[in-house]
This record gives sequence, structure tokens and C-alpha cells, in this order.
Amino acid sequence: QVQLVESGGGLVQAGDSLRLSCAASGGAFSSYAMGWFRQAPGKQREFVAQITATFGTPYYAASVTGRFTISRDNAKNTVYLQMNSLKPEDTAVYSCAATFTVGATSPVAYNYWGQGTQVTVSS
Repeated sequence: QVQLVESGGGLVQAGDSLRLSCAASGGAFSSYAMGWFRQAPGKQREFVAQITATFGTPYYAASVTGRFTISRDNAKNTVYLQMNSLKPEDTAVYSCAATFTVGATSPVAYNYWGQGTQVTVSS
């Protein structure tokens, strides 16, 4: 059983940056591929990024490529999402999740989820 806790969300202006963190406990963090998802009000949960366990290979949604960077520190059991050049359409609750499936973009492939952190980008 893996417990995930996100932090780092907040209210920012368009063009600003934020770094989200997701701290894991209770399981073999380094064995999991870690993903970030987001869900805006009235919309379905959307894949943002994934980083693999072994080689730290990143995968990104087209909407965030070039602006967001996912990274992980296995010594700290933490995965990060650096978000630059934020836009109002990035406003959502951001959640991290763990999976054994490399390249998974569907939420159903993820076994463990955090509670999420709110990111609000004003125009």
C-alpha cells in the first residue's frame, strides 16, 4: 500500500511558475512509474505527465509539453511537477498516482492516488 500526499498548489497569475511535490510512503516508491493528472471543474480527469521507475523517462500530454517538467528523487520518495508559463486553462486539482505500467495515460492503470492539490491560474 502506497500513500501519496501532494503539496505546492496555489493561486498564481498567468505566466507564473509553480512546483508541485508528491511525497510517497508505505511502499517501494522506486518500483513505480509515477504520474500526474489534473481535473478541472466539470471535466474528466486528464493525464499530464508520467516518469518511469527505472530510467526516469518522462511522458507528457501535448498540452503541457515544453512548459511542464516531471522529475523524481527516489532517495526522498518524491516526485515533482515543475510548471512554467502557466495558463488559466491549467487551473485544476492536480493529483499524483502510482502505477507499474510504463507510459500509462489512463487513470484506470494507476493503483494509488493522492488527494490532490488545487492550482488556480488567473488571467
